[in-house]
Amino acid sequence: MSERREITLEVGDNEFTFALDPVDVSKYFNHLTPSNKVAPANNLLTQTVKQEQLASLRPLLANPVITLQLAGALLEEYTPDIEINVKKRSPAPSA
Repeated sequence: MSERREITLEVGDNEFTFALDPVDVSKYFNHLTPSNKVAPANNLLTQTVKQEQLASLRPLLANPVITLQLAGALLEEYTPDIEINVKKRSPAPSA
């Protein structure tokens, strides 16, 4: 998945369209730390939203919980549908 994807989130009566690519998502994850979660989420949202929608988005980002919810919804939608299975290892035979 290397192409840029547009994702639209509805928040109340507003719609916000974001354009994400792997570089945007990697940058977000690379800036997350145990004590820094809101700023990377805020940056992801403000840097990927259509610029004409940024002024309407900013008031929502004043609430850190909303910021994290929006980033979470955006990343969830961006995530490709893949199936992952963990193979269980057989116990080692006793000697």
